[in-house]
Amino acid sequence: MIALVLAMLTLPDQGGSVSPGAAIVNPRVLAGATAVVIASLLFLLYVYRRRPFILYWIAAWLLLATSMFLMRSFAGTQLGLMVFGISQLLAIIGALAFVVAADAYRHRPQLRRGYGLVLLPVAIWFSLAPVALGSSAVFAPGHVLIAGALTAAAVAHLLLLRQVRLIGALIVGITFVVLAAVNVWMAAAVATPVDAAMKNALVTTTVVFLVAALGMQLMTFEDMTYELRRANRRLEDAQSNLRELVITDPLTGTRNRRFFDEIIGKELQRHSRYRTPMSLVFIDIDRFKAINDTLGHETGDRVLRFVAGFLLRHIREADYIFRWGGDEFLVLITCTEEEALRRGGQLQAEFSGSPEVAELPAGVALSIGVVEVPVDTKDVLPLIQKADERMYENKKKRR
Repeated sequence: MIALVLAMLTLPDQGGSVSPGAAIVNPRVLAGATAVVIASLLFLLYVYRRRPFILYWIAAWLLLATSMFLMRSFAGTQLGLMVFGISQLLAIIGALAFVVAADAYRHRPQLRRGYGLVLLPVAIWFSLAPVALGSSAVFAPGHVLIAGALTAAAVAHLLLLRQVRLIGALIVGITFVVLAAVNVWMAAAVATPVDAAMKNALVTTTVVFLVAALGMQLMTFEDMTYELRRANRRLEDAQSNLRELVITDPLTGTRNRRFFDEIIGKELQRHSRYRTPMSLVFIDIDRFKAINDTLGHETGDRVLRFVAGFLLRHIREADYIFRWGGDEFLVLITCTEEEALRRGGQLQAEFSGSPEVAELPAGVALSIGVVEVPVDTKDVLPLIQKADERMYENKKKRR
């Protein structure tokens, strides 16, 4: 296959002979062969990535390659003129395929029948007009349409840059702008397809093809890393949600005893190291058992959710609220016992004065017991028991 490509590259442009030892590189074949190589590399990427936009890139490059190879056979015969018009048409469709590729990156493109109806008169013109009017009927118009399609492809890829920050999309967009400019120059400054200036334009096109291929390779790998980052974020979110489920009481939204067991050691170390005051506030709901027994568990759950919401709203975010038992809550609060008693009294008063309490069963209130955690405490369970006992003392006094 390599020998075949080399042989094609050394063929003259218009059927002339090649002198021994001479290597005349046909710029159209060179550009076409470059497009085939790019399509082959992209196909290897597609085998690995399986992304639709890569398939549209491949189709676009193959169309451009076919266009270049057909242009090489242009001659003054009617068949040659028709082939030249078809080659221009294929280049236009190839440029449009780049637009579809950019659209396919974000979502599945909608290829409607109306698009074919729009292209049908263009296809008829580019196939038949050269036979009747000569190559000039499709040469300049073809390059203008190619330039327009490449400009649209450039805009589409640059919009991807704004959406997903892909440097490869920037490179591809810029190369399409350059290719569009080259095609505009061809339409304006080149007289015929066999003009000498056409060779320089085709060589420039080949170089830009290579830069575009580099951008597409980079964009594909960036897309892979972008997808990996998204997958990692989803995994982190899932782990975070799972952890929240594990450490949160599902009924009340407060922390559970599992989370208490996780953090109490660290909190005691911090308390011992920095000598910051720390207290335990034990909270019980008055008449909860009677409410459950007489009005049912659904009403009891409603009372629990209301009390938990009240505590979450009135206790600082820096402190911890745990559901300790059926109707018992434990608050780990950073303050002295005196301050904790004052805050506990405020909680009782604010709860009793809350207008929403009137919607709860009669007699619902809060009983509170407070104990300060001494420095260098290793086990808080005896202190929790003491706070529980003080809570019952508070309940008896209030009765």
